[in-house]
Amino acid sequence: MKLKIGYLYPDLMNIYADRGNVECLRRRCEWRGIAVDVRAITVGVTFAPDELDIILLGGGQDRQQRAASEDLQAATGDSVRGAVEAGAVLLGICGGYQLLGSAYIDADGTELIGLGLLDLETWHPGFAAARCIGNIAVDWEGGILVGFENHGGRTYPGPTAAPLGRVLAGGGNNAEDGTEGSVLDRVFGTYLHGSLLPKNPHFADHLLGLAVERREAGYELEPLDDAAEWAAHRAALALLGIRQGE
Repeated sequence: MKLKIGYLYPDLMNIYADRGNVECLRRRCEWRGIAVDVRAITVGVTFAPDELDIILLGGGQDRQQRAASEDLQAATGDSVRGAVEAGAVLLGICGGYQLLGSAYIDADGTELIGLGLLDLETWHPGFAAARCIGNIAVDWEGGILVGFENHGGRTYPGPTAAPLGRVLAGGGNNAEDGTEGSVLDRVFGTYLHGSLLPKNPHFADHLLGLAVERREAGYELEPLDDAAEWAAHRAALALLGIRQGE
């Protein structure tokens, strides 16, 4: 078994430890004896639809996000869409999440066109508006995801969008409707930085499980000793006054 991970724009979209998500997936594969190859996908780089199993797109400042948006309107964006259609797992975080939707309108009114893979739109209400910033906990499939959010943009899912989870503490998509993130099949978007996957091993393995199943039907991930990861998870919950199981 070998998995190939594509890291989109590591030179542009990498703030709040998003690179740690790539390292987390790499290590969890290696600990199980699964070979893994990580490929940096920079501006102008293309790839075949079946070349990557998991694609990650992190967050960035508005200037870097604008550059990523422009590149995604060209051949690189076509490669991402082709990979998703072929069954690749895609995770977008913060600015990367916003670019999975149809558009992001920044505080200056500039529209950044997204990939249109998720039914959502994001706009910035202006610098006078309070940011969604701080630790966040989200109810996800009977468990909890923890992370750190820091975004001025407000994301509004459309009628066909399914939230990744429901906010237990924090702002989430827009600090209004109680939703956080969005998911469609194997495409996931979220505002959870910090980095997300190391302290949410159940979510990391959910993504890996989808990827290995694509390569070998019936393949089951071996359990790992995640004592350190769950300790970090519980520590993040404690900062919010939430005890595991509540």
